[in-house]
Amino acid sequence: MEWIERLNSAIKYIEMHLTDEIDYEQVAKVACCSTYHFQRMFSYMADVSLSEYIRRRRMTMAAVDLLNSEEKIIDIGLKYGYDSPTAFNRAFQSVHGIAPSRAKSGGVSLKSYSPISFKIMIKGATEMDYRIEKKDAFRIVGIAKPLHKEIEKNFEIVPQMWGSASVDGTIPKLTNLMNSEPMGLLGVSVCDEVENWRYFIAVASTQPIDQALEEYMVPSSTWAIFSGEGTNHSIQALEKKIVLEWLPTSGYEYGNAPDFEVYLSADPQNAKYEVWIPVVKKG
Repeated sequence: MEWIERLNSAIKYIEMHLTDEIDYEQVAKVACCSTYHFQRMFSYMADVSLSEYIRRRRMTMAAVDLLNSEEKIIDIGLKYGYDSPTAFNRAFQSVHGIAPSRAKSGGVSLKSYSPISFKIMIKGATEMDYRIEKKDAFRIVGIAKPLHKEIEKNFEIVPQMWGSASVDGTIPKLTNLMNSEPMGLLGVSVCDEVENWRYFIAVASTQPIDQALEEYMVPSSTWAIFSGEGTNHSIQALEKKIVLEWLPTSGYEYGNAPDFEVYLSADPQNAKYEVWIPVVKKG
């Protein structure tokens, strides 16, 4: 399938540039999708983040160099992008459990991570409720914070935002402003290739706002909308299923717009929600 070929081409690009500074945007271009969506797709399929995969591959090759070359440890560290011996030592130990100096001496156990190769997998059919909906541009209002371009670094930012919003009065304030579809509390990832990445806790609204809130105009797009219920953790499982099971055979691919988590009920242990992903028909 075409999307498998794209992912494998991206892996080949990474392998060719393990000793260079790897540009995530360029990797994503090889895979023909946005940087944000490529990282999500990669982590769901590989069960490891893109940055961690690259680190493991670099430290695998660094171990080979330590054993089979006369290069100094500091030079091998520089070769794989570590400007200080301390940073290289930390990265090497995190993968191999020992210092580079011990590895160079030989006679110790090391870990090896081979390059990933993606293949088509046939899974049992599972039910997924969804609809395709075209929607004109609409306005959201809420609070926002910058996101890091390596998406796993945002796993602390987003939960902290929700934790603060739940105790400081932000959520009821937003709920009072909500007057447009989608009628729910929104978690919105604005992660295109032009703007700085930002995460919003927001609602769709046409009402005026005070200076404590921000607004964002969501562009006109076609959305694949999936419904689910359970705990707030189950929404992550649904997002993974969308990427791994629905998207590859849907006839669609990611569009250039934010994606949404729409929370339709307030109980985190008995949540009803929707996942909105922007899509375009494959050419």
